[in-house]
Amino acid sequence: MRRVVPLEAPARIVSELTSRGYNAEREAVTRLAAVEDPAAALERVLEEIPDDALVVRTDHVEAALSTTDGDAPSRSGSGSVAGDASTTDPDASADVATGIDPAAAGDSPSAESPPSVSTGTGAGTGAESVGRSPVETEGSPSANRSSDPAQRSLEIVGDMTGQSTGTGEYDDFVSVFRDRLDRLGAKLRGRVNHRPATAIQGMAGGSEVAMVGLVNDIRSTASGHWLIELEDATGTFPWLVMKDREYADLVEELLCDEVLAMEGTLADDSGIAFVDSMHFPDVPRTHEPSTAERHVQAALISDVHVGSQEFMADAWNAFADWLHTPEAQHVEYLLLAGDMVEGVGVYPDQDEELDIVDIYEQYEAFSEHLKKIPGDIEVVMIPGNHDAVRLAEPQPGFDEELREIMSAHDPQIVSNPSMVTLEGVSVLMYHGVSLDEVIAELPEEKASYDDPHKAMYHLLKKRHVAPQFGGHTRLAPEEKDYLIIDEVPDIFHTGHVHKLGFGKYHDVLAINSGCWQAQTDFQKSVNIDPDAGFAPIVDLDTLDVTVRKFS
Repeated sequence: MRRVVPLEAPARIVSELTSRGYNAEREAVTRLAAVEDPAAALERVLEEIPDDALVVRTDHVEAALSTTDGDAPSRSGSGSVAGDASTTDPDASADVATGIDPAAAGDSPSAESPPSVSTGTGAGTGAESVGRSPVETEGSPSANRSSDPAQRSLEIVGDMTGQSTGTGEYDDFVSVFRDRLDRLGAKLRGRVNHRPATAIQGMAGGSEVAMVGLVNDIRSTASGHWLIELEDATGTFPWLVMKDREYADLVEELLCDEVLAMEGTLADDSGIAFVDSMHFPDVPRTHEPSTAERHVQAALISDVHVGSQEFMADAWNAFADWLHTPEAQHVEYLLLAGDMVEGVGVYPDQDEELDIVDIYEQYEAFSEHLKKIPGDIEVVMIPGNHDAVRLAEPQPGFDEELREIMSAHDPQIVSNPSMVTLEGVSVLMYHGVSLDEVIAELPEEKASYDDPHKAMYHLLKKRHVAPQFGGHTRLAPEEKDYLIIDEVPDIFHTGHVHKLGFGKYHDVLAINSGCWQAQTDFQKSVNIDPDAGFAPIVDLDTLDVTVRKFS
């Protein structure tokens, strides 16, 4: 499913409200955009709004328009809303919650911003160089990123919210695995002379054979060789990987249920095939990423965990303050890869580490923190395993009650995973629960929590965000497999493991964005040392990365 999000003139009203330090209701912006002179109407609203008001509400707008018919002259020397919104579709507004609390504008923790870490796109956490830059203080200029909102474009692909058909019946499991084999197998059948399992069983010993199938079993022999059982729609067939072959180390990367192609030679009795080569669906080495046609940036974050006693409110506020500065004027998109809140009952004795024990109150508190983000930034969010959605993946977006609570900025709330295209640059957003499984199953030198982006490389290689069924990652059977990486993304963005790391795999930029939660007692018990308070900023025109630290 593809959804195109219009970004029209109401964003200009939002931008002006941002510069004045106000939030706004969606309907209030829509009403202002519909009048003949939005700039004059806005000035009248701000003249008449109560001094202690922080949010421009619909009743404020209606009261001002009822006395002036929307034609009040603007005040001398005040700002104006760029452009004429009178011809804009009133349903096409992009952002409606804007600015930060003006009463807190002078409460910045210091006259400088938190340390920033500037890096290229090489692998690693990017802690090589640290600098400092000014933070916006009261009276300083704010970021102005909506001078031409028509330049923006945002598309969502693969949002399965409302599309779930799985009932948990046996046929659903058959359907999802058959779909996986068909679609990923299609990427492999052109590389090998594929034969079904039953056809291979009837071939003469010594024949050259090839098969595309799901990895059904992996086990070692008494001699130290590896026996891989592949399964397709017709049956299973065993393949022997000799321990002294140059590709034997690839066996350590295999996960059950991933799709693989093998080529080899049948034994004399035709009961087994000796592997000569194996092929993964993989990202083509010829992949060339797309880039934006202008200098525009996206902030990639995850794992906010509002409601936890360890939620880092000061770091979040510093991040939000920085987004209001001219230095952040090119940050026009914010992508949040799950775990907005800490949740309830996610792990043993979690209630002892909660600052907010009610799940709905956690989302209300998150919404208040989200309001501190500039209203002219486009926000896209997917759920994670701490959020109040089903745990089985794919995870549909939130229900209407939670969407209403999190309505600040009118965010695009989509399923986990989803593909988001920002001005031609495709970003695969996945929360990342399967990274635990990849790190647990693979040797430490190939996947670890210290280098989470390297674990992400294996998901790209397998072209599936959660290939193994029946392990720690809960998977929901559907008519189709929504977890397949059909199209190669330009950026792969995950969270979940609370570690910062990024690098490139076949020119796909892989980023795990850390978290906004200090180490909990539970994390100490399982030796997780989180990278907290970081915000990777991606230049969409070059795919370069700058990591900024706010803690």
